[in-house]
Amino acid sequence: MKYRSLGASGIEASVVGLGCWTFGGWMWGGADEKESIRAIHRALDEGINWVDTAPVYGFGRSEEVVGKALRGRRDQVVLATKCNLIWHQEKGAFLFASDDKGPRTDGPIKVYRCGAPEEVRAEVERSLKRLGTDRIDLLQTHWQDPSTPVEETMQTLMELKAEGKIRAIGCCNATPEQMDAYRRAGVLDVDQERYSMVDRAHEADNLPYVAEHGLAFLAYSPLGQGLLTGKVGPDRVFEDGDQRRTKELFSVENRIKILEMLETFRPVADQHGVSLGQLAIAWTVAQHGCSHALVGARHADQAVENARAGFLNLSAEDLKLMQGAVDACTAS
Repeated sequence: MKYRSLGASGIEASVVGLGCWTFGGWMWGGADEKESIRAIHRALDEGINWVDTAPVYGFGRSEEVVGKALRGRRDQVVLATKCNLIWHQEKGAFLFASDDKGPRTDGPIKVYRCGAPEEVRAEVERSLKRLGTDRIDLLQTHWQDPSTPVEETMQTLMELKAEGKIRAIGCCNATPEQMDAYRRAGVLDVDQERYSMVDRAHEADNLPYVAEHGLAFLAYSPLGQGLLTGKVGPDRVFEDGDQRRTKELFSVENRIKILEMLETFRPVADQHGVSLGQLAIAWTVAQHGCSHALVGARHADQAVENARAGFLNLSAEDLKLMQGAVDACTAS
């Protein structure tokens, strides 16, 4: 497994991390706790040392599952979670309503973007309790709150760092201008954004920014929520509560187009003896500015397959062939 630094924090994290959104069940049609814990354990056994969750993933459920899985293994893990999304009270900027399955207009749970200092502190204490730990290695603001100045949120994060409750600071779903504000007020180590072969918007903004300023870039959904594994065919039916069910990205027409693109990679995959999904992950962390890929897994075997992408080195010729197909697919 290859490891890279999280910015200037001095923390070394595996280039492939385990994303824990699915373990909360919310927006994924449910989850099996025992299988989730097995997936975490197998990921650690395969060299992954970075586990990333968030309070909103199942409204505390994902963090609780991660906490159970890490009992006795906490010191082996770079543990990352998030703040800035609350549902315990109506405060900040309303983001969406939800039930325990997923967002819906009349959902009883109201989620707000809130970076107010007192709420960030309260979130950290709740996360520490759910995770069963005394420190969070990487705390990231999940979505940016327009109602609270970035400087106020960052001041609180720096205080928490000085107190030893967090070790490094990151932001998610942020613009370069927002990252400038974070950096003026403190030390920002990480930017986490959605990025993959089928979602390349950040090649124009955040990727050049992090490369220039020495931040780590954590790509979430590098497999396009499973689309880039080559295993999501046009006949696949998504369960009730699975957010992929209504996304245009998962239309039958788009699934066919993506499968055709992936087939052009087959010679590269065969040459290296890897799967198409592993190839997509390796492509992601080979892109300029992208340091790490955060990959979800519902089962232990998926965690193992994803982890092994962290050992793969692609040649310039491999990347050139793949880039041509990616450019042609995303341009159409």
